[in-house]
Amino acid sequence: MSATQNPQAAQAPLLDIRGLCKQFGRGPHPVRAVQGVSFSIARGETLGLVGESGSGKSTIGRLITRLLEPNAGQMLYQDSQSGPQDLAALSAAAYRPLRARLQIIFQDPYASLNPRMRIRDVLGEALDTHGLARGAARMPRIHELLQQVGLRPEHAERLPHEFSGGQRQRIGIARALAVQPEFIVADEPLSALDVSIQAQVVNLLGELKEQLGLTLLFISHDLDVVEYLCDRVVVLYLGRVMEIAPTAELYHRPRHPYTRALLAAAPVLDPTQRRTIIPLRGDLPSPAHPPSGCVFRTRCPQAEARCAETETPLRQVSDGHWHACWRDE
Repeated sequence: MSATQNPQAAQAPLLDIRGLCKQFGRGPHPVRAVQGVSFSIARGETLGLVGESGSGKSTIGRLITRLLEPNAGQMLYQDSQSGPQDLAALSAAAYRPLRARLQIIFQDPYASLNPRMRIRDVLGEALDTHGLARGAARMPRIHELLQQVGLRPEHAERLPHEFSGGQRQRIGIARALAVQPEFIVADEPLSALDVSIQAQVVNLLGELKEQLGLTLLFISHDLDVVEYLCDRVVVLYLGRVMEIAPTAELYHRPRHPYTRALLAAAPVLDPTQRRTIIPLRGDLPSPAHPPSGCVFRTRCPQAEARCAETETPLRQVSDGHWHACWRDE
């Protein structure tokens, strides 16, 4: 599949990623963190982004929010206020008005908060930066945001260390919501939380999405949460897309060997059920020295000789279902 072709969401895409690339370092062997990634996200959709550590998930989230600059590709965003924009082509000054429309929730809720700022200032800073809720409207808006994420107005006077991990992540969500975004990247927002708190935050994200009409890119390694929360799933391996499908179809009929291996390795909560383990050979290759052809071939139990010769393009195998494998031709 070329950079001008893209596996589309069922509805018109709010964000259309085409041939996105990001590498770190120079010289003959740069780290190719993201290589030719294409997918789309419909307005109001929750798209899951899954894969092992080092697959490029968080890098993609940071590219979309322009915390990192892409080396190549397009990120076509259908902004409701300014019309279609290629985020990858905008200068820093031109992108600044769009920052309020695209926000991010970070993985570590404590590290993402200034420990010396009271919560009223954490949320107020976002409002001030974008010229929202000025003067007498400022504190009522801060209290509204706290209540929106399940906290109390009096929490505005506290410092970050006075909260639990789950409460700090709620503050991070409130900060993202402060500027009334259309699109939110949730970058592994549960990984630093206790299991008992994760379900509360997942339910909160789901409720906020419905109430506010948000579009979410949900980055996670927790396949159970992705199955519960997401409408469709993109599977990444070594910076490439291996499979894209509606969630129910991906979980019940995975087509790519890597997707099958990921699902087989996920823990099963029901002790009466067992999954067939699909072993992965060796370790994840270095993104500075990716294998030739299909990057998954060195660990694939079904690899063939041709897999080393040509990189497998994404192919549509059914409505809304794409995968990058020569098998099932």
